[in-house]
Amino acid sequence: MLFRIAIVGAGPAGYFTAHALQNAQTDELTFQIDMIERLPTPWGLVRSGVAPDHPKIKTVAKVFEKIAKEPNFRLFANVEIGKDVSIKELRDKYDAVVLSTGSTIGKKLGIAGEDLANSLSAAQFVPWYNAHPDYTEVEVDLSSDTAVVIGAGNVAMDVARMLALNPAELDPTDTATHALAKLHESKIRTVIICGRRGPEHASFTSPELRDLPKLEHTDVYIDLNEIEKAQARAEASGEIDKELRNNLAAMRLIAEHEKKGVARKLEIKFLATPLEIKGNGKVEEVIFGINQVESDDKIISTGKTFSIKCGLVISAIGYEVGDFAGVPVESGRITNIGGKVEHNLYVVGWAKRGPNGVIGTNKSDASDVVDLLISELKDPKESNGITDLLKSGHEIIDQAGWEKINASEILSGEPHGKPRIKEVDWKRLISLGRA
Repeated sequence: MLFRIAIVGAGPAGYFTAHALQNAQTDELTFQIDMIERLPTPWGLVRSGVAPDHPKIKTVAKVFEKIAKEPNFRLFANVEIGKDVSIKELRDKYDAVVLSTGSTIGKKLGIAGEDLANSLSAAQFVPWYNAHPDYTEVEVDLSSDTAVVIGAGNVAMDVARMLALNPAELDPTDTATHALAKLHESKIRTVIICGRRGPEHASFTSPELRDLPKLEHTDVYIDLNEIEKAQARAEASGEIDKELRNNLAAMRLIAEHEKKGVARKLEIKFLATPLEIKGNGKVEEVIFGINQVESDDKIISTGKTFSIKCGLVISAIGYEVGDFAGVPVESGRITNIGGKVEHNLYVVGWAKRGPNGVIGTNKSDASDVVDLLISELKDPKESNGITDLLKSGHEIIDQAGWEKINASEILSGEPHGKPRIKEVDWKRLISLGRA
């Protein structure tokens, strides 16, 4: 039996869902997989989220391309849900619809001054330097000497590193041309990451931490005393798991690493809650409350404060899913039980579980949801899928079109020693895909 499955969103979770479906095929059970993407380009966060100075992470795109080469896979990029087609229409045409749309809205700090100029979310800043066509006009002022990044996860780390690096280190990367030009003019020399909880609670991963002392033109600081206190607290609460042990060891390595005495500095502070952002029309200062860790691992305020003078604040405290008409959303995620939303509607990835895990986490997550989806399939529908729904003349970027865009970008990058130069103009992307 042939079942038609629509996957909405062409990021890692979407491709791993397609892969799981392809792997589940038998002589009796086959799938037609249609992947629908709002942008003219696929790959999601692998293209517009992964930091440009970490190109190895992007090699997972080779897996995506292999999945896309299978005969039962079709890409429909430049198709927007809610504008070009609705979720309801897709559910009527397909045996199952899987939402893999990710989480694209930055969580708010909820403090005074958050809306001042140059107070940004990582959900704006990251796609700005990664050449996402929706974020080319984000206003980023890098004229101050100090920037503050709020959050204690890998996104906060990426943002801080991009600001603290000597921009010459980004020249051979696929950083957006407009962002690279601004970073070269940047006056920022001190970047401070502030996390609300202790070092033992941070969401950084140890490979990310271990990369920091390798920065050639930037000194990285962590208070060794804070790491030792965190180690003692962790040991007192029982056996330390491998992940935490590796994290604390990586932080200790940073704290003890000999400093080069260079002008660029990146500092990681813990137990600091942002209370207010101050400034006359734009960011000038952030007031933090000083926290402490109680014996039951509870974080409480000491009542004391400190402030950091700065000209840029970027919050990286998590993401929430955007709204889809008719799809229930709760606590920043699409409401689901084990990946099932409603009859023949499923969800995978960040939209399902929230913004956590690394790219590979989506593989097992997608596999579990596909197992559930297959167990609930009934009689297949007779349909041509999305081709029955799109208006005549709607320009689709299919896999062949995307390969033209991809080839053009790679070709543009070659003379400059870059992996690619990303096109940021929507109309130009469509034109390249059509050529």
